[in-house]
Amino acid sequence: MIKLKILVIEDNRLLRVGTTALLNEQEGIIAVSTRGNRGALEKAKKLVPDIVLVSLGLKSQNSMSVIETIMKQHPRTQVVVMDFLPLHSHVVEYFKAGVSGYVARDATHEDFLHTIRSAAKGLRILPPTISESLFSQIVKSAIEEGGVDRVVEAIELTKQEREVANLMAKGKSIIETSRKLKVATFVVKNHVRNVLDKLALHTRLELAAFAKVRNPSE
Repeated sequence: MIKLKILVIEDNRLLRVGTTALLNEQEGIIAVSTRGNRGALEKAKKLVPDIVLVSLGLKSQNSMSVIETIMKQHPRTQVVVMDFLPLHSHVVEYFKAGVSGYVARDATHEDFLHTIRSAAKGLRILPPTISESLFSQIVKSAIEEGGVDRVVEAIELTKQEREVANLMAKGKSIIETSRKLKVATFVVKNHVRNVLDKLALHTRLELAAFAKVRNPSE
């Protein structure tokens, strides 16, 4: 039986040992671990893992640098990142770099393994609870500053993106929004990502304009 090879890159010894042990208890998986130093890249080269599980809190090296190097050297290897709930901009950054999945530190045992096995199949997994909470956090913040109508009018959204923004700003889940609009959940998730990206861009533009007014000489 061919086993799924996983390399765990984690500086924290307790998390490194515990995560590796948990993975090795699963049928069809063989896991090894290393700290996030230069030896990690050598171990990846020797093992040629199917999955690389990388902590976003590496101290010895920049996590993104490690991820980009591994993906360049091993294009068939899927990368899954681990951390506590990050900022939306960080999530976007890693997924645009080609990361296949994100695992929260407080994820359940089932969610953790589901993300790993899904990534091994070539799927990209961002847990719905995370995408919804990120969306809600950003949209609610925008609403407090002037209402959802002002927000969606201030950025260029398609008709369905507007509908998704309004429904989820009211607390609807991805599944509930999917049923309300009669579209597949993956369509709603795509709209969520698009709206978040557009909201983030709009926020950055406002910030740049504000900075220019405060510092006209720059």
